[in-house]
Amino acid sequence: MRKSRSWILWLIVGLTIVSVLAPLAQHDERDGFEMQKFGRLPVLLNGRIKPLDTVARTSLLIIQGKQTLTIEHGEMTAIDWLAEVMFKASEADRRKIFVIRSPETQAAIGRNDPAEKYFSFLDLSSHLQEIEQQADLAQKVEAQVRSPFQRDIIKLFERLTLYHRLQNTLEVAGTENFKAQIDDLLKNIHPSQVPMNSGITAEALQSLGFLAETGYFFPIPPVPPNDDPLQWRKMGESVLQFITAGDLHPAVSAWATMASAYAANDPAGFNAELDRYSDWVREHFPNRVHKAGVESVFNQLEPFYSAMIIYLLIFILACGSWLAWPQSLGRCAYVLLVVTFVIHTAGLITRMYLEGRPPVTNLYSSAVFIGWGAVLLGILLERFFRNGIGSATASAIGFLTLLIAHHLSLDGDTMEMMRAVLDTNAWLATHVVMVTLGYASTFLAGFLALTYIVRGAFTPSLDRATANSLARMVYGIVCFATLFSFVGTILGGIWADQSWGRFWGWDPKENGAALIVLWNAIILHARWGGLVRQRGLMVLAVFGNVVTSWSWFGVNMLGIGLHSYGFMDSAFPWLIGFALSQILFMLIGMLPLHTWRSQLEAPRAPPVREMTKVSA
Repeated sequence: MRKSRSWILWLIVGLTIVSVLAPLAQHDERDGFEMQKFGRLPVLLNGRIKPLDTVARTSLLIIQGKQTLTIEHGEMTAIDWLAEVMFKASEADRRKIFVIRSPETQAAIGRNDPAEKYFSFLDLSSHLQEIEQQADLAQKVEAQVRSPFQRDIIKLFERLTLYHRLQNTLEVAGTENFKAQIDDLLKNIHPSQVPMNSGITAEALQSLGFLAETGYFFPIPPVPPNDDPLQWRKMGESVLQFITAGDLHPAVSAWATMASAYAANDPAGFNAELDRYSDWVREHFPNRVHKAGVESVFNQLEPFYSAMIIYLLIFILACGSWLAWPQSLGRCAYVLLVVTFVIHTAGLITRMYLEGRPPVTNLYSSAVFIGWGAVLLGILLERFFRNGIGSATASAIGFLTLLIAHHLSLDGDTMEMMRAVLDTNAWLATHVVMVTLGYASTFLAGFLALTYIVRGAFTPSLDRATANSLARMVYGIVCFATLFSFVGTILGGIWADQSWGRFWGWDPKENGAALIVLWNAIILHARWGGLVRQRGLMVLAVFGNVVTSWSWFGVNMLGIGLHSYGFMDSAFPWLIGFALSQILFMLIGMLPLHTWRSQLEAPRAPPVREMTKVSA
């Protein structure tokens, strides 16, 4: 019977690995167009060279909140959608991709149907001026005091602006045959000519200037062998340069040919030009093409999203091991945790390769790294104690941190340009990583304490041996957290002294880091001094979750200090809700033991009279 259960559980592990790698077998060929290869073309955006697939995914995430678009007959991938936006504007304008849930915002565009939440660009185009005016008024109000309508109208305007810029990146929206226009330029322009006598109309020059100003990304690479990212050009800028200098970049003709072929539903012509341009770029910029290909595969696999789902499965298996099949389920959860940790690690290393930087560069990457560190410590705990607690706690933190990262990714590219306060690789690899490991270990101690309280108060499964094991786990992790948070904070002071000329400036982020060190030190001293026992240790560790979440997220939303990344109105209620939930668990942890379902009270010694009677 045990062998049959083992086969079933190992089958779960195998199917999980297959499901993670399955996207590699998918080949995106929409109506004969090689869209997967098209998505791997490198472009420049926000100071970073990235594949067109990344531009498509992040743009659709910002506009719609998802990386795929649901259509009448299935789903449209992000790169399919982007190609339609750039080359078939009239069809893209009818796609209902703009989500408006606020009744006030709907009223501003003349809609009052609560059931109608999805709108197309065509639906909103007649209200663009009014939306822009409302957004301008809302942006004059400080972020912390904006009304829900003001926040919503600003987001809507930003999404409409992004959509408009994407439409006018490679050609002016509505252009019927951009390749024919480029061919006409090649016939009429000569090196000796200038715009005044070249036969180019003022309208054509105005359109090219509009492309140069409005285009969202830079598709034209520098002239080989130059590989300077600063030398990438927008389409309109490159064509205008050709008019004045008479030297047309080969990428201009390639993009124009692909645009016209796609608009004319000519997959053969599109694919042939795509092959030629891909070979040209690969020949002259091999490193850029290789990185773009790696990032495209990374996008396709979505390792962090896959890991998030598997962590949830692990948590269920680990909790199930406390109820039935403890050895089989516990072993399966542990093996699956190790496999998922490898997936998590591979995604982390890939991000480091693509960015050329250590693992923590922004809030998104800090969430990914905190989860990674907590899972690593959980694996070590499970290796020593083998009671399912390490697997359950690590998978819970892994799931929650990757869920946070997933929501942070909705703001756009997660591998954005570095903030000035972090733009030093040496300190990223020391101070930031050490502090983030302190966050991870403090969270792990807090979630272990939550396991103690939940199992003890609500289930009869917390026996004395398990409670003692949890106490040892929490104590050891708190020691680890104190070391890393303290060293990381000291290194941060040294960094501040070198960067800003002072070791400590009472910046909110600095205060938050100091609070973590102080709280962990309070826990240890309270335990050493006998001020708290086992349950007191757990209650104090739970409050460590509140302190750490405030230091991690809360201080960034104050809008002040050198580490302030802006007020996030959507995250603030969740932060408050999380803090209140932890306080609730602390109160439960302080309830008298006789109210708990698990009997942890030590047996009382019999009265002296009864002991005398027994001896007699």
